Amino acid sequence: MPEGGRILYERRDAVAVITLSRPEKANAMTQAMTEELHEACRRADADREVRAVVLTGEGRHFSAGSDLSSLELLDAPWDYRNRVDYCDAVLALRTPAVAMINGAAFGGGLEMALSCDIRVASTGARFAAPEVKLGWVGGGGASQLLPRLCGYGNAATMLLTGDPVDAAEAYRIGLVQVLADPDELERTALELATRVAANAPIATQAAKAALRRSLSVGIEAGMDYENELITVCLGTRDRHEGTRAFFEKRPPVFEGR
Repeated sequence: MPEGGRILYERRDAVAVITLSRPEKANAMTQAMTEELHEACRRADADREVRAVVLTGEGRHFSAGSDLSSLELLDAPWDYRNRVDYCDAVLALRTPAVAMINGAAFGGGLEMALSCDIRVASTGARFAAPEVKLGWVGGGGASQLLPRLCGYGNAATMLLTGDPVDAAEAYRIGLVQVLADPDELERTALELATRVAANAPIATQAAKAALRRSLSVGIEAGMDYENELITVCLGTRDRHEGTRAFFEKRPPVFEGR
């Protein structure tokens, strides 16, 4: 199979499903795949009909992170410093994103999952940040996102030991929001994404923006930002449609306007 076409894109009604498609290598990411993932994420954000994204991996695993052989192609640390990163593609999504995690989410695979807004995992999933066992630390956000999601101690245990945690432990510490049996994983993740997509898209993107801002600013600045976002939302057609639908006791029809 040629290097291209390793990131699959499919739209299912209002949900874009982005699939890492290198199952023979546990969906380990190459530079070419990184560029494809950036394009897929930009495509989802640019499509007005897409109101939620599901990110998943083909085959037995979500992703083993970076392809180590591709890292060996970098001549110097400066090359890595100026790389195009695959986690950045997911973090940059304005559209709400659900990670559908099957099998291993290790290293950069864990960081891609963390870069999504909600994580739905198979009961057979496993999570690890094993970089310290190889001589480095993660570069896609694990040290910043894990403690915010799971608390400092839980994050430190994963980052300093490099040991994996199973799905039950990931759910207990708040890394995963929903657990599903393996044969129910796809249905569960798509149902959740569809529930998100049923809401007003300007409002869900605003809610995501406010949530993201809360990770990096104090509460007063965050509240000010939230107030600006509600001001924008109150001026939309969708806000008027939502109010009318409430009083008319019918489902709203949102246009993203």
